[in-house]
Amino acid sequence: MATVLDCFSKKVAGYAMADHMRTELVIDALRMAAGSVNIVAEVTVFHSDRGTQYLSAEFATVAEELKILRSVGRTGICYDNAWAESFNGTLKNERVHRTQYPTRESARKDITRYIELRYNQIRLHSALGYRTPNEVESEWLTRNRAA
Repeated sequence: MATVLDCFSKKVAGYAMADHMRTELVIDALRMAAGSVNIVAEVTVFHSDRGTQYLSAEFATVAEELKILRSVGRTGICYDNAWAESFNGTLKNERVHRTQYPTRESARKDITRYIELRYNQIRLHSALGYRTPNEVESEWLTRNRAA
């Protein structure tokens, strides 16, 4: 699974699941995110670790097409990716480890439901003042809507 997280709202903006960790997986997640959040050309930043998928020419081309700047953590600095790892832990603890999946497809559907219907819409985040990611995003969009 590859995810794209919005650091402002804590929203899972994009995600993709597959039976591999090739570049197309992270590209699918980035494209989904680009379709669900406001990308500000040459301002929006995608930060990742130094995984080969994120450093590939193919990923760089897609980020450039979407006008997204790329940022990569330094080698050996585990804190760069701490928030993404925290989300992965939350997903596993709150959903995946509590469920037996008979097929990959049932896992994909269940994880999608968790992200879309629970994590982004219902789950309260202390870092957001006990609001949901969708609430925070909606409030920001309302306040910053052009007249």
